[in-house]
Amino acid sequence: MKNKKAAMEMSMGTIVTIVLLMSVLVMGIFFVQKIFGAGTNAVDLTEQQLQSEIGKLFSEDAKVVIYPSSRNIELEPGERGEIGIGIKNIATTAGAATTFNYMAVTDGNGCGLTDEQIENWIIIRKSGSIPVGIGDTGVVRIPFQSPEGTPNCLAGFKINVYRGEGTSDPYKSESFDVVIQS
Repeated sequence: MKNKKAAMEMSMGTIVTIVLLMSVLVMGIFFVQKIFGAGTNAVDLTEQQLQSEIGKLFSEDAKVVIYPSSRNIELEPGERGEIGIGIKNIATTAGAATTFNYMAVTDGNGCGLTDEQIENWIIIRKSGSIPVGIGDTGVVRIPFQSPEGTPNCLAGFKINVYRGEGTSDPYKSESFDVVIQS
């Protein structure tokens, strides 16, 4: 009789231990996911933080950089996200234009949607201009939001940057992806 009681107490202790260990494991996975999931979107950064992060991405000869450096943002259908674009004016003469125009366009998609439907994910600032002094850097946020019910897919975008007024003087183009995962 004593052996049965001891076996019962041991199995209960084992079950409690397993439950506690599983709880710790789940919490550990949750925190690791939160830590490594950070930095996939510019929406949570202040202007100063975004400027700092983009400043870190510029190399000596880079004209345009994209934040996050992974060049993709992951969104759930209906969720809002942003990508940061950094433009560096590498001109060395005083007569060079200091206004830059940018335009976001689709660059292929695996969504089964038209390019117009994909471009409508850009909430505001699909195109615009930004003044950037010689040797300085300008930053633009481009917000995205896919409609509810959007299928899981990957949509490519391209940012075309032009020096001066209009779109006649190409400066640099960079690509990035918006990944929709429900």
